[in-house]
Parts: sequence; structure tokens; C-alpha cells
Amino acid sequence: MRFLLLTLALLLASPARADDGHNHGGAEPAAAGPALPRFAAASDLFELVGVLDGHHLRLWLDHAPSNAPVENAQLALELNGQAVALKPVAAGEFEAELATEPGPGTHPVTATVTAGADSDLLAGELDIHAEAAPAAAHAHGWRTWAPWAGGGLVLLLALTAVFRRRNAKLGAAA
Repeated sequence: MRFLLLTLALLLASPARADDGHNHGGAEPAAAGPALPRFAAASDLFELVGVLDGHHLRLWLDHAPSNAPVENAQLALELNGQAVALKPVAAGEFEAELATEPGPGTHPVTATVTAGADSDLLAGELDIHAEAAPAAAHAHGWRTWAPWAGGGLVLLLALTAVFRRRNAKLGAAA
């Protein structure tokens, strides 16, 4: 009887599982949705990052060695060979409203930076991917349910054995 109860307890206990590579940390965070298209361009003097959200383009310009925003910078930007009118927002931050939203594909970006005595030409690419197809519905295969079905079967067999012994003892006592 004790053997059956011990077996039942072990089967119902949650089995320990290891991730690929036996990782002891948590699971990697999954992206909640697609990231906005962005580009980066850098030189020894400056780093420029741009993020496109529909028609709205936001830019950040920093000094490469210190990562500090560039104060009083003049920034001229071309996207696909077309000049983009930029509006300064804060130190090292600029915004623009594009007349048309760039379509999927790779779009060349060129920026001319002038800050005090320093000037530089930066080049990068804005890579816009077509919307990905929706992920297939999450489905569980038989391998997910097989351990539960096996555990349920063992539990049913253990309970049947317990009740048969109980009934046999009650029948013998009467």
C-alpha cells in the first residue's frame, strides 16, 4: 500500500525540466510585437540613430567617444536621395514628418553633421521589412498530453488497487 502511495506521489509531482543548454536563468523575453524600423550611422566623432514610426522620424545624435548628446548641432539628412526637413527638439534630438511613408526594402540614409569646429558625413541604411504573416495558432501535440494521460492512468490503477484491498478486508471481516 505504501509503495502505491509513494509511486502515486512521485508521478503527480511536477518533473524537473532543463532548458536547452541547461540554462538556470529564466526564459528569454519574447518581443511583444514587431519593432519599429530604425537605422544607425556612426563615425569616430558622432553616432546617429533614427527610428521611423509611420510618417514620423525621430533622430538622436551623440558624441561617439562619450555618448553625450551633441549640443547646438546642425544636421542635414537625406533619405533615398531626398532631403528631409528636420526640426530640433532637444540637445541631440531631431524630428521630421515625411511626406510619404517609405515602403518595404532598404533605404539609404546620409547625414551631414556640423557641431562647432567638427563636421562629419554619416551613412546608414533604413531596412523596412514587410509585415510578417501572423504566427500559426499555438497547438499542443500528443507529446504534451501523454505524460498527463499516463499519470492519470497510474492514478486510476492505484485507486482501483486501494479500493479492492479495502473491499477485500471488509469482506473478510464480515
